[in-house]
Amino acid sequence: MKSYDVTLIPGDGIGPEITEATRRVLEATGVSFNWDMVFAGAEVQDKYGTPLPEHVLESIRKNKVAIKGPVTTPVGSGFRSVNVALRKKLELYACVRPCKSYIGAPTIYKDVDIVVVRENMEDLYSGIEFEKGTTQAAELINCIEKIDGSAIKKDSGISIKPISVTGSQRIVRFAFEYARADGRKKVTAVHKANIM
Repeated sequence: MKSYDVTLIPGDGIGPEITEATRRVLEATGVSFNWDMVFAGAEVQDKYGTPLPEHVLESIRKNKVAIKGPVTTPVGSGFRSVNVALRKKLELYACVRPCKSYIGAPTIYKDVDIVVVRENMEDLYSGIEFEKGTTQAAELINCIEKIDGSAIKKDSGISIKPISVTGSQRIVRFAFEYARADGRKKVTAVHKANIM
């Protein structure tokens, strides 16, 4: 029987409990797995100087499949999001979220069978941020005022949300290819152009 190599990242907090339950469910299918357990997040920060050590990325690249538990992202201090770093380093531009209702699982909505495909690397997901009070934030605020005339409060943090034609076309292409491969009949585009 074929065995599948899978990177397993337990994560922080409740992550190890969730990934262990996931591992047991997958093994109960009778499929054989070789688990390459590697660690990322707050608990490895001190040891490696980063919450996402290079050997974790190497394992994912080698195995092509990874299961990751929740990983702590400190708010306001500490390190940048491991999730954002994974997306950037591995070009994980498409977030694919199937949503389906099943008989026997009570829900208010019946006959739900949709897949949400979200662009995962551009816009605010690009992670280009300038903290309030830094020299870089002040320079950017001054630059925006000169270029655009917009008055931004001096005590503002700034987050840049680039949206490219290339990234937009790539996610649309992905959605249509996914729909065709999955036998879906339509793709609906959702945007915030009226607000943004």
